[in-house]
Amino acid sequence: MAGTTLEIMDTTLRDGEQTPHVSYTPSEKVQLAQLLLREVHVDRIEIASAHVSEGEAEAVRRITAWAAKTKNEQRIEILGYTDGQRSVDWILANGGRVMNLLTKGSRLHCEQQLHLAPEHHFKAIASTIRTARKRGLRVNVFLEDWSSGVRNSFDYVFAHITNLKGLGVDRVFLPDTLGILSPDDTERYVALMTRTWPELHFEFHAHNDYGVATANCLAAARAGARGLHTSVNNMGERAGNASLAQVVAALHDLSPYKTRVREKRLASISEMVAAFSGKALADNSPIVGRDVFTQTAGIHADGDSKANLYANRLVPTRFGRRRSYALGKLAGKASLEQNLNDLGIKLAPENRDLVLARIVELGDKKHTVTREDLPLIIADVLGTPAERRLRIESHEFHTQSGTPPRARVSLSYRGESVQAEATGDGGYDAFMKAVGRAARKHGLKLPSLEDYKVRIPPGGRSEALVETRITWRLARKAPPFATFGVDPDQLTAAVIATEKMLNWVANQNSEED
Repeated sequence: MAGTTLEIMDTTLRDGEQTPHVSYTPSEKVQLAQLLLREVHVDRIEIASAHVSEGEAEAVRRITAWAAKTKNEQRIEILGYTDGQRSVDWILANGGRVMNLLTKGSRLHCEQQLHLAPEHHFKAIASTIRTARKRGLRVNVFLEDWSSGVRNSFDYVFAHITNLKGLGVDRVFLPDTLGILSPDDTERYVALMTRTWPELHFEFHAHNDYGVATANCLAAARAGARGLHTSVNNMGERAGNASLAQVVAALHDLSPYKTRVREKRLASISEMVAAFSGKALADNSPIVGRDVFTQTAGIHADGDSKANLYANRLVPTRFGRRRSYALGKLAGKASLEQNLNDLGIKLAPENRDLVLARIVELGDKKHTVTREDLPLIIADVLGTPAERRLRIESHEFHTQSGTPPRARVSLSYRGESVQAEATGDGGYDAFMKAVGRAARKHGLKLPSLEDYKVRIPPGGRSEALVETRITWRLARKAPPFATFGVDPDQLTAAVIATEKMLNWVANQNSEED
């Protein structure tokens, strides 16, 4: 129904922690719980399973203590088991007020895993619920393996729900435990539940084994589910659960339903979960991936600059993000112009073409240029002599423990190539001594090296471009001059800067001739 607000229960801290090799510390769980409720505004969170460990108990105590102070007790849920009063005791002892009771939602699970007749399982469920309710807990019920049960043994599911009637259960959860449903199946079977028991509050719990968890959530909403379960970064067992960000954005844009979730906080909670879990988020993950608001093709940047032709309803500012335009071999003038505008840099058309050519050249070497790299590239390109009279045709560096570094170079000047090699105190020192020997054979006198500086753009990327700036002085009283080199490799950047110096010297000699 248009305007209907669905409840979002996020299970990052319980089901999401079943991701292989993931275990949150109590402090991490507290921080994530507070962010999910206070900043992201999900309706409820499931934070733990009963009886797991002392560390789990500590996390629950700390979260429930905070919840009590902030009047969020009813938004904190803990998974419990059909074990009489054992789970009830554990949840109450650690400050919980809501139990999500795990029960078997298929005859197969009931008979083959529990080795119980359905009526015996139903009797134990009723006993556990009565105990929990008598002790002050609110109770929701998970029908584990419901997706198989509703398809293969609806008589069992019918008896199960009938057993729950009159026990004071708040919500009934319908999990697609093995991720086996299609969107059509989901809509059909959820509708069967909501139409048979319209008075009950059903929620759908998707798994993503076939990559259709978000689509299944939309289908469940259409079929009358009043709530959906999600996990940040679709953390969870196997292929994970339904993604919080994807489900929220899809509901808001592709359905008449709403949520209370604050979209601008989705990216930050995603980054936090990735950091705490150690599970890197795919760069192309919808909504929160690093690349999803980046246009790479030059034609896309051109269309955006003219009429925003390649934008859709997923405007990045909705999610606290911004659109960017990748710089690489596919970049065009519009991509470069968008990035220059962001930096507040204006270039003459001829200079812009030179910079774009350098970006494409770097792209062919599989280096992606970032916006932060642009000032370095501009300084490098615009500082290149107009005429390259001299070229460093090749260079080699050899380093080995116990022996001094060695370098070999080949210089081409006025149609003649000269090779030289030398050793030095370091790789660049050896290179400069070899360059000096080759330059003397060409009749060139090299300046002295006054200063050598290396700069990497901000961002901490190991693959970032390196700018090497070398200051030279041709004679003791002559003014110094500087040359730049830019490349992903620091020594190659120094070689580029050195070649520019050699051309400066060669041009000076040519003017004197």
